[in-house]
Amino acid sequence: MSSPAGLLSGPTPMDRADRLGDAIGLAPGRLWIKRDDLTPLAGGGNKVRKLDHLCAAALAAGADVLVTGGGAQSNHVRLTAAAGRRLGLDVVAVFAGEAPAAASGNIVIDALLDITMIWTGKTRLAEVEAEIAAAGERLAASGRRPYVIPVGGADQVGSQGYVVAAAELELQVPGFDLVVVPAGSGGTHAGLAAGLGDHDRVLGVNVGAFEDVAVRIARLTDQTAAFAGRPNPSGSVRVDERYTAAGYGAELPDARTAMRLAARTEGLILDPVYTGKALAALMAGIAERSIAVDTRIIFVHCGGTYGLLSDRYSNWIADWTSS
Repeated sequence: MSSPAGLLSGPTPMDRADRLGDAIGLAPGRLWIKRDDLTPLAGGGNKVRKLDHLCAAALAAGADVLVTGGGAQSNHVRLTAAAGRRLGLDVVAVFAGEAPAAASGNIVIDALLDITMIWTGKTRLAEVEAEIAAAGERLAASGRRPYVIPVGGADQVGSQGYVVAAAELELQVPGFDLVVVPAGSGGTHAGLAAGLGDHDRVLGVNVGAFEDVAVRIARLTDQTAAFAGRPNPSGSVRVDERYTAAGYGAELPDARTAMRLAARTEGLILDPVYTGKALAALMAGIAERSIAVDTRIIFVHCGGTYGLLSDRYSNWIADWTSS
């Protein structure tokens, strides 16, 4: 496996999850976990695949600073910070909201990596993207050479990481039917759809990060496929919207239940913002038979453990486990 910026060392594991599968109504060999939480950088996560391509582009452009952003507990920012430090690049991160009174979760790692943090007071990630672009412009005006990365690394360059990942899935579980993934900024979903060449084989679970995420994914998938020199995939974008209205980062009882089940059956630690919601939606789809029980499913574990350990979510989990 080639790694454009040297951030990856090979395919991530694919774990058969029969105990979890049985608990949610699937026969043995029907549920597999793609362990992209084990990518080899700063605690791991799916963003490393995107950053491998984005950082290669930044280096090729002669950049000396990466500029990106996200929510306060952004996994993407943490991994961009680590990638930048590994490659000798400075990092500027633009965050939603106000600076917290005390660091926890991902912010502790961001501080350890000694990046520049800008707190915008904005509440919507679409607004944060505008602030990221403005920060890049200010740096360029000051004589720096910025490379601007959108929220989640979700553009046609970053999504190439999951075009490559699609080939890994095919090799590790030949003939699988469906891959399930959280849909935040949409880059992971878009890359998989472009790489597999079929929208029907990818189910995204909207976590509420952006409005009209299905439209966003459709556009990004076509851009990603074109960048890779591939035809647009067949079919239509599939997004489960059952948790969209709750909002990004909401503490959902369904997600908490799914997290507990994954932990107790497989020792698998999910997070409440992304993977917990995605597993909860998969469980609901199987229960209501919108996902057939004979489907061969790959669930992409995108990481997020540091966010789970933030003050907000660790207290929520502790309250729940003690009840």
